[in-house]
Amino acid sequence: MNKQQRRPWVVGVSGASGTPYAAAVLRGLLAAGESVDLVVSRASRLTLLDETGIAFRDAHWREDLAAWLARGADGKPHTFDVDLDAYGDALADVRYWPAGDLAAGPSSGSYPAKGMLIVPASTASVAGVALGLSKDLLQRVASVTLKERRPLVVAVRETPLNGQTLKHMVALDEAGAVVLPASPAFYAGATHIQDLVDFVAGRVLDAAGVPHTLYRRWEGELGGAASRKD
Repeated sequence: MNKQQRRPWVVGVSGASGTPYAAAVLRGLLAAGESVDLVVSRASRLTLLDETGIAFRDAHWREDLAAWLARGADGKPHTFDVDLDAYGDALADVRYWPAGDLAAGPSSGSYPAKGMLIVPASTASVAGVALGLSKDLLQRVASVTLKERRPLVVAVRETPLNGQTLKHMVALDEAGAVVLPASPAFYAGATHIQDLVDFVAGRVLDAAGVPHTLYRRWEGELGGAASRKD
């Protein structure tokens, strides 16, 4: 019997502030047993270094990814149990593609991917995808995802938004993408910065149809958030 074909979610990380969002989405995908292909843009490496102190290196990407996923949204290391020994099976199914590799597997529509999640999405990446520029692998995979009619979730992280970016977001919506601003809600009863991050990550996974337990869902009862804090 042939082994079932691997069909990953491609996660693209752009240079916008918000690397904890990406980490939470990645943890959620791995916890759900999903395969992941990871594309980290050049600009996002600088943001990751600034926000976490982690230098994401091509030659040591697996170790750097484990350190990134273990870090909490408050910047504390070892918040999550994601060391290579404990998380090895899940991380073993992650593939990393350098942003400059335009010959990478996901650059082709024949590559069997479920879809793509851009978390966080900078206004530059939003513009590039909306205009079909494909200047790097992240933008190319997004274009492929749209042309193949696969799910594309774009978690925009910017404020305020100017008119040109709003037009690009409308263009993405019209092309079939889900435009999902990284806007945390408070009805879930957040008590920590991680709760706010997990809410956004959970909404990204909701849009992709991936099950998770990252936040408390609204059940039509007022006062749920306050009672959680008591």
